Amino acid sequence: MPDSATTGDVATERVLLGDEAVAQAAIDAGITAAYAYPGTPSTEILEHVLKVQKAEGAPRATWCANEKTAYEAALGVSMVGRRCLVAMKHVGLNVAMDPFVNSALVELGGGLVVVVADDPGMHSSQNEQDTRMLADFARVPCLEPANQQEAYDMTREAFELSERFHVPVIIRLVTRLAHSRARGALAPARPENERTTDVDASSWILLPANARRLWKRLLETQDGIRAAIAASPANELTLREPGGLGLITTGIAQNYYRENRDDMDPLPSHLHIGAYPFPEEKMRELVAHVDRVLVLEEGQPYVERHLRG
Repeated sequence: MPDSATTGDVATERVLLGDEAVAQAAIDAGITAAYAYPGTPSTEILEHVLKVQKAEGAPRATWCANEKTAYEAALGVSMVGRRCLVAMKHVGLNVAMDPFVNSALVELGGGLVVVVADDPGMHSSQNEQDTRMLADFARVPCLEPANQQEAYDMTREAFELSERFHVPVIIRLVTRLAHSRARGALAPARPENERTTDVDASSWILLPANARRLWKRLLETQDGIRAAIAASPANELTLREPGGLGLITTGIAQNYYRENRDDMDPLPSHLHIGAYPFPEEKMRELVAHVDRVLVLEEGQPYVERHLRG
């Protein structure tokens, strides 16, 4: 099967790692470039793009000196209206924090998707930090796939969200998804964005006078972001008989529930969260419907703490 996702306009299926599903989705979404710094469990993302680049001549794919320079290179692509992917592991986002937080303020042109591979259990890392908290800190959307098909679909959706709200969008992977394989359906590819030279310099120079205006714009964008996330099929609520147990799962933790669902009688009311900011109305609806709530999430008790609040 060819490295590209399609033959003509016919969608294909492929067996891919979670990392490869994200990379292929970005290629099919029309990225111009991809940048990264290697670090397990994220390394295979750029490796896949490099393989396609070698076979087809595009998109541009480059390892960088560190995560900060990778992020800044990606911002340059977005500035001229083109789509770009930047990938790193969770501790790498610490290195890129300055451009990451500021990129929520600047007026992005082309979609910018930031793939961060967290490592719960510290299989190959020095700590277990949770990128969802940093997405909330920067006030940008975060999509958390539960399987390889969602990794592909959410990455393509992330580019659309980024261009709609002019902010970066995070795809949060975890080790068990990044390094497992499954078959998924790939959609027809779209072309690259046209390059633009119509750039407002003041929207990219964060002197205080500009930054205050752009901060206000980011805050005003939050209601639209929350509404878009609340309407996302990634956040799905299923209510059963009133009372009893209610279950909240996030990302790959949905699979842990599915593995044990046949042993549960009756089935609990269930809210799955795959996109942030939190779908607060659905969370309130679940809590009002049940007597007790169990939260399953991979990483820190991020949803659990918010639920208590």
